[in-house]
Amino acid sequence: MKALLSALLLLVSSLAAADPAFDGRYEQTLQAIPTDNPAKIEVVELFWYGCPHCYDLEPAMAAWVKKLPKDVEFKRIPGLPNPSWAPMAKAFYTLEALGLSEKLHSALFDAIHKQRTLKPMDEAGTIDWITKQSGLDRKKVEDAYNSFSVNTKLTRAAQIFRASGATGVPTIVVEGKYLTSVKIATKDNDSLTAAQAHEQFFAVVDYLIEQFRKEKAAKH
Repeated sequence: MKALLSALLLLVSSLAAADPAFDGRYEQTLQAIPTDNPAKIEVVELFWYGCPHCYDLEPAMAAWVKKLPKDVEFKRIPGLPNPSWAPMAKAFYTLEALGLSEKLHSALFDAIHKQRTLKPMDEAGTIDWITKQSGLDRKKVEDAYNSFSVNTKLTRAAQIFRASGATGVPTIVVEGKYLTSVKIATKDNDSLTAAQAHEQFFAVVDYLIEQFRKEKAAKH
């Protein structure tokens, strides 16, 4: 336990001191969140389909993800700070369960924010939308939406959101230990355009990834 604490304190110290330009642009998670693959640097986006900020960030996020190196594993987890966000969290995991994530992830964002044909808290409407867009039988979609597997993942998503200490979305968690958001990454600088704010946000995430890359390299 003492060795683990010493290692964590050393990491905190090295991250904080490595580059003053990034000081205060990220925070420690409330609790350390276990990652799935020790061989990779895990980057998690906490998001909600109903969030306009997540929608605005999505094109830049998708472009950034495409350029990630092989030692980085990116995943999305729906933010679940309260039960009202559950319908869209279930939608995310339903798309995943049915193999529709790549096809319908962006389209679901558009349906809510662009076409405005779907309300993020409308469960029946969400099931209907997925059915129509996928061409699948409605019962198959409904069964997936209400499945034990999806509900188990919702419980885990809520646990991760609480453990992260995030106060909103979109939030990025790196290696289960540090988080940042556009708001945190650009604090005290309200003059930035949206594109500039997104650029600074990804610079902070890239910085955190590089620090964990150096940490992993030092262990081998």
